[in-house]
Amino acid sequence: MTRSTSRTTGRPTLAEVARLSGVSPITVSRALRGVATVAPELVEKVRAAATELGYVANPAARALASAQSQSVVVLIPSLSNQLFVETLDAIHDVLRPRGLEVLIGNYHYDATVEENLIRNYLAYQPRGLLLTGFERSDAARQMLAASRVPCVHMMELSNEPGTLSVGFSQQDAGRAVARHLIERGRRRLGFVAAQLDARVMQRAEGFRQALGEAGLYDPELELLVPEPSSIGLGGELFSQLLARHGDIDGLFFCNDDLAQGAIYQAQRQGIAVPKQVAMVGFNDLPAAAHMVPRLTSIRTPRAAVGHHAAQALLALLDGKRGQALTRDLGFELMVRESS
Repeated sequence: MTRSTSRTTGRPTLAEVARLSGVSPITVSRALRGVATVAPELVEKVRAAATELGYVANPAARALASAQSQSVVVLIPSLSNQLFVETLDAIHDVLRPRGLEVLIGNYHYDATVEENLIRNYLAYQPRGLLLTGFERSDAARQMLAASRVPCVHMMELSNEPGTLSVGFSQQDAGRAVARHLIERGRRRLGFVAAQLDARVMQRAEGFRQALGEAGLYDPELELLVPEPSSIGLGGELFSQLLARHGDIDGLFFCNDDLAQGAIYQAQRQGIAVPKQVAMVGFNDLPAAAHMVPRLTSIRTPRAAVGHHAAQALLALLDGKRGQALTRDLGFELMVRESS
């Protein structure tokens, strides 16, 4: 068989895949993008033809031809955090059946890195953007506004006109932890945090407000550091804080890994949890329910956030702007043995 190829690249073309599989070029495009409306038998024929020819789609050419790509950009601050892994899985599950490609940008909690990612990805003319939170540089905000690319914000809530957000109240979660510890009879309550992004500080603010209302807030019982959160760091911070304030009887950790490290360190030091110090984590990652003692934690709707944010973006792309611009998915306090 004589193969026709692109004159500029020498690569097999979409038209050639269409001829070999006996379908139209648009069907080839939809089948290879995973659009759910293409019949399974046609998808199989197209993929077999593409495999035989060694065809690889050129997203840059497709974007140039249509003045728009078939990609959605998702920007997250960490790929090592289970929280965001579950969110990404849910986003993929929603967008892939529509034939949309998910481009992931990891900005490592660095606003400058995020700004550069936004600049680079906007050059590809994405169909939409899913962004984590609202804290970013002025330049990034200006680029997003000028691009007019549909955008949904995840993990935090906003009442700003025209802004779509899917998440839960980080402040309310912090308040819930404080009230739980107070109800347990704890009076010397501390807060331990690392990786001090906007969401961590919102949790801190809610915790402080509830303690203040109860007349129990003491800023000396806080230990906040900018280092990345980890189990090892949790143990170190617990030891430091307890060495300064041996009468602490309750602690709220901004992430589960810090709380896990603190529990391990308490066991090494012979400190009974929760008898001497009650501990509460955040995010309720899988290990929380299997520790000794089992960790009390705030369960966050990370998969649901990804699912509903992606659905909201699809609604925007379909011209269906919902009445509710803010979707509060709530959270759940999972009370276990550590408190």
